[in-house]
Amino acid sequence: MRLIQFINSDNQPRVGIVGEDKIQVLSDIYSVYDLFHDAVKNNLSLEERATELAGKQYVDYETLVKTNKLLPPLTHPDPYHTWISGTGLTHLGSAASRNAMHDKTHVTELTDSMKIFKMGVENGKMQAGIPASQPEWFFKGNGLMAVNPGEELTSPAFGMDGGEEPEMVGLYIVDAQGTPQRIGFAVGNEFSDHKMERINYLYLAHSKLRNCSYGPELLLGNLPESVTGTSRIIRDDKVFWEKEFLTGEAHMSHNLANLEHHHFKHKLFRQPGDVHVHFFGTSVLSFADAIETQEGDIFEITAEGFGKPLRNRLIIEK
Repeated sequence: MRLIQFINSDNQPRVGIVGEDKIQVLSDIYSVYDLFHDAVKNNLSLEERATELAGKQYVDYETLVKTNKLLPPLTHPDPYHTWISGTGLTHLGSAASRNAMHDKTHVTELTDSMKIFKMGVENGKMQAGIPASQPEWFFKGNGLMAVNPGEELTSPAFGMDGGEEPEMVGLYIVDAQGTPQRIGFAVGNEFSDHKMERINYLYLAHSKLRNCSYGPELLLGNLPESVTGTSRIIRDDKVFWEKEFLTGEAHMSHNLANLEHHHFKHKLFRQPGDVHVHFFGTSVLSFADAIETQEGDIFEITAEGFGKPLRNRLIIEK
């Protein structure tokens, strides 16, 4: 089952089940966050409770897209209780783009990026509850950093670059007992400043403090073992750059259990009621292909099994 959050004709937030071209609106539920707590109260899964609440009202999906009424598929009513973070160097092949960014000397000694990538390849799969190698981790900000699907990603005036990063995103709510509950997955654009990062890998923390976007659809349940997606830059109504990306555990050096463990092992990230938006990394960047993004470029990210594309336009703060 796939869900979306959107603004209806009465300017109210609603939740709907994704159909072929229609959205079936849930009755008496106004957010996925509320749906989760309602499902817990009724001792049901999200899918079971969504099915029970599916009403007779339908809205046209394409109209929501064209009128810019889509919301991220999981939000907290207070954006200060949303944590947005991620892990890098998690995909087979992901180190190639990163290494090209930082290895300016072309020496045979492994860069720090390659060293941590190698650690994941050799021991990145958590098995039987035993943690594997700790991945790279970064912080993007709170819920204020997320923009709606269809809205603009802003490169700040002090920024050097605004580039896309097509990724899978894990969406979580911490329950009343302090246990993180995975709600599902969405397509994400982790949008970073790669020119700043290229100066020195220690600037990665700065480069990540940028907007991001995820959605529009939330896939409930488990992530497929293998997911094929496409990342595009559209300029002047034409595809300027395009590349396929592969994700899912079949293409990752770490498994999800290990990435989740190393994020949620910190007590700070297990506060009841908090929402977590966690990016799982990528191996494809237009920046690695020497692409210079421009104001007005549209980033479009699609992935099989996730429905409508995630589209955001780049603007540059004056």
